[in-house]
Amino acid sequence: MYPNKQAYAPTPHSYIPNTALSATVNLDEEIKLATTRAERDLQDSLAEVFSIITTLDELEKAYLKDAIPEADYTEICDRLLKQYKAILTDETVAKEFVDLETFKYEWDMEVPRATERIRIGLPSTVTAPTHAATSGNTGANGSLILEATQDFITFLDALKLGLLAKDQLHPLLSDVIQSVNKVTDRDFEGRGKIVQWLISLNQMKATEELSEDHARELELDMNAAYQGFKTTLN
Repeated sequence: MYPNKQAYAPTPHSYIPNTALSATVNLDEEIKLATTRAERDLQDSLAEVFSIITTLDELEKAYLKDAIPEADYTEICDRLLKQYKAILTDETVAKEFVDLETFKYEWDMEVPRATERIRIGLPSTVTAPTHAATSGNTGANGSLILEATQDFITFLDALKLGLLAKDQLHPLLSDVIQSVNKVTDRDFEGRGKIVQWLISLNQMKATEELSEDHARELELDMNAAYQGFKTTLN
């Protein structure tokens, strides 16, 4: 007769499992990812950011394929960008988010079109309009020209008054490019500079300010753009 063999390999300490112990995990119990209201709010906010980024990427694809009207694209894109910025104004969310590249890496996101749109901060139809603007000396066109002129002057006055923070200048410069686009879709000297400054301002923190040298450069570029815009009216 052979001696009885063990049914399992012996451990270094000859540990014998205690089959009397029962599992303490209830498989039917919901696993909570957050234990406090603050943690739940943070997770909800990050989930919204994730959703906005993926939606924005799909929106850009649809626009490039002419699968969505320009007006609808502009409205949706503008709304998504504003929601993205609004959520990240919360310090707790921004701290966890870190930055776009970190967030994409953490969640394995491949969203090149959304990345570029967020970097620019404006819909493609605003930075590179493809629509035909109104022409002629109609009353409506005259009011659009007046609006664009006032937006240029307002922005230049803001610089002269020493308003140099991103959250002060970016909205005003956005008004300039949008009002200009309503008047003409023609390229003119300095128009590209407006877009470049919009991108630069968009990448700054909300309260971050331009240096004196950058402010002086911006003022020169905007004066040149204003003169270039006026040449399109002749």
